[in-house]
Amino acid sequence: MTVKLVVLYTPPSDPDAFEKHYREVHAPLATAVPGLQDFAAGRFAAALDGGELSYYRYAELSFADQAALEAGLGSEQGQKTAGDYQQIAPPGSRMFVVAVD
Repeated sequence: MTVKLVVLYTPPSDPDAFEKHYREVHAPLATAVPGLQDFAAGRFAAALDGGELSYYRYAELSFADQAALEAGLGSEQGQKTAGDYQQIAPPGSRMFVVAVD
């Protein structure tokens, strides 16, 4: 069963610096994680329900199954990516594992 790691980033204090680092450093690290099948990312543009735009950016990393996700995150590249996430993720950012039906 395909699983996805979904990352939600809260608004950064310096969006320009965050975007530069995200595009030049973090995304290349993430896309090199072993076992990654697909990577999608973007910035939230609006909250259609009229509520607060709680998150700034998302990333979705797809893996064949839970074992592939765990192996990828446990690899040297996965650990580098996780370490960089700790450096750039604004407070309140979250990560979820989604089992695709």
